[in-house]
Amino acid sequence: MRLLDHEPDRATRTALTVRALQPLVRAEARAEAPAAGLDPADLEQTVWLRLLERPAVAGPPRDPARWVRDTVRAEARRGRRTARRERPYAGTEPAAPPAGSPEGAALSAAERRALRAAMARLPERCARLLNAMLAPTDPTYREIAGELGMSQGSLGPIRSRCLGCLRRMLAAEVVTPELRGRGR
Repeated sequence: MRLLDHEPDRATRTALTVRALQPLVRAEARAEAPAAGLDPADLEQTVWLRLLERPAVAGPPRDPARWVRDTVRAEARRGRRTARRERPYAGTEPAAPPAGSPEGAALSAAERRALRAAMARLPERCARLLNAMLAPTDPTYREIAGELGMSQGSLGPIRSRCLGCLRRMLAAEVVTPELRGRGR
C-alpha cells in the first residue's frame, strides 16, 4: 500500500480545492466587485474564508463552480448592503488626540477635575453616592448600600436623580455643540 492510496487529510483536501478553484474565484471576484463597490482582492479573500469556515464534515462543496458563484454573489450583496448603510465620518470635529499623548492626558485630567468639582457641589447624599460608585475598587451595589446605610433597591433611583442633577450642572458650564444632522 502506498501513501497515495490513503485518504488525504482535511488540510490536503482544502489545499487541493483552493488550487483548483483559484482561477474561478479570482475571475468571479473581479467580475462582481466593481458593481458592489468592493476591492476584488477583499472579495476573493472573503470567499476563501467562507470555504475554510465550512464544517469539517461538509468537506469541499459538491458543485464547486456553483458554490463559488453563489458565495461571490452573496458576499457582493452583503458588500452593497453595507455600503448603503454605512456613511463616512464627516470630520467636522477634530479627532480626539491619541490616548498616550500629553494633550490627551491633560484633557482627561481636566475632564476629571471638572467632574469632581461638579460632584462636590451636589447635595451631600448624591456626592457620597457618586463618589462611592466611582471608587477605584469598583464596589457592588450591595457594598455601596452597606457603606452608605441605605437599601440596595433605592440606589438605582437615587443614582438616576443624582446623575440628572449632575448633567444639568455640567450642561450649564459647557457650551452645547451645534446641531448636526436633521435639525427641526
